[in-house]
Amino acid sequence: MTREMQEYINDLQERRNIAQGTEKDVDRQHGKGRLTARERLTLLFDRGEFTEIDTLVTPRYESYLGGKDSRYGDGVVIGFGLVHGRHVMVASQDAAVMGGSLGEMHANKIVKGMRMALKYGCPFIAINDSGGARIQEGVDSLGGYARIFDANCEASGVIPQISVIMGPCAGGAVYSPALTDFVFMTQKSYMFITGPQVVKAVMQENVTFDDLGGGLMHSQESGVCHFLAQDDRECLAQVRELLRYLPGNNRDDPPYVRPIDDPNRLCPELEQIVPTDPHKPYDVRQVITSIVDDGRFFEVHQLWAQNMVVGFARLNGYVVGLVANQPQVLAGCIDIKASIKATHFIRICDAYNIPIITLQDVPGFLPGRDQEYGGIIRNGARMIYAYSEATVPKLMIILRKSYGGAYCVMSSKGLRGDLLYAWPNAEIAVMGAEGAVNILFRRDVQAAEDPEARRKELVDDYETKFNNPYVAASRGMIDEVIEPRDSRRILIRSLELTLSKRESHVPKKHGISPM
Repeated sequence: MTREMQEYINDLQERRNIAQGTEKDVDRQHGKGRLTARERLTLLFDRGEFTEIDTLVTPRYESYLGGKDSRYGDGVVIGFGLVHGRHVMVASQDAAVMGGSLGEMHANKIVKGMRMALKYGCPFIAINDSGGARIQEGVDSLGGYARIFDANCEASGVIPQISVIMGPCAGGAVYSPALTDFVFMTQKSYMFITGPQVVKAVMQENVTFDDLGGGLMHSQESGVCHFLAQDDRECLAQVRELLRYLPGNNRDDPPYVRPIDDPNRLCPELEQIVPTDPHKPYDVRQVITSIVDDGRFFEVHQLWAQNMVVGFARLNGYVVGLVANQPQVLAGCIDIKASIKATHFIRICDAYNIPIITLQDVPGFLPGRDQEYGGIIRNGARMIYAYSEATVPKLMIILRKSYGGAYCVMSSKGLRGDLLYAWPNAEIAVMGAEGAVNILFRRDVQAAEDPEARRKELVDDYETKFNNPYVAASRGMIDEVIEPRDSRRILIRSLELTLSKRESHVPKKHGISPM
């Protein structure tokens, strides 16, 4: 190597070292209980598989103070690499550079990464740790946010977009995560439109950072957060796990894993897990883990709208999305939040070619003034729209109850469900027997010498004639009544048939989903 070339290389290395930051920067971030931007990428990607680009980008010097407060990279690390051997693009904000604030060049780097992910058909992950818009850059900063939002919208449904909140995310910055497919948060992160100080000044409300926009609040109350982790390490492990179930883009199939679990394995434990008494609760997660490969179920939105359970698993190595009523919470009734939760997940599955399996045990939609005022009609319609619109394979098992409109909205034949099954104890009707008797035979019961005996007689008669799966089977509205222990075997066979499904809708610019 010539002396001149060595000088060039030394100059390059010096510039890269500046971009890397100092030990003081690392200590400051660790003092907050957080990892640095590059440490996070080391944990996210397969060992040694991350390649950084735009390392030497700097802001415009005329923007503020000669650019003295920024440095190479301008507060965000972008690049590409392998996660489980598949390509992923990333942007990781660096809180050590002007608090990770977003300026023009900072935004340009993020948009560049998003456009590359869209062009090359791979997931895009945004790790957020930012103080918000860079005040010194004024409207250039605001314009940068708008370009990011536009890129989010263009990539929606084409490539998986994942937002990881590992610090502050406030003001306009929150809308990019809200536009992505999945949001992860740590216990030390927060998101809100306006902070506690503004809320106090304008609304005269005293509220803490955690109560206003912490990870637990967004996981339990708002539903903005899909996955909550204790710290950065646990969060990045969750992101890596999610990527095991997602394809690179909407033209690819989800990653297939050669199965170990026997596709013909029977599940006799299901006959004990689900009580035949329709009023007794149970945990539908136990049904799911009994059926899927190796009992592995990756739940989404675990802490929000817990009367509906959604998540990813595999059947004979193929990725599937599970949507299930949860009898342990609100008896499995569908309310506004459950409708929104299921709708979002169904659309995710349909966008990324993931078959949907519905496990139904539902007494109906949750009644009450709060639900009606909140728009249960509109939100319930969103779930109908999502199931109807979905062209991926749609399989369903009625485990126990399937009453009224709730039967209709959850992957029924009328919404183009492919193969639908019911257990022999299933009750499929407009409503439960007691409610039906109270409406249809009220006068008959009142006129009887022994009203309670007459009521019981009519209830038993109704259950025998109508509250069973055989009426639906006789009409072809379910395809077969099956034994619970056969559920896994039959779902796998049905899935492998329907994987070649080809279905399209009437040509149109786009539908108008209920909002």
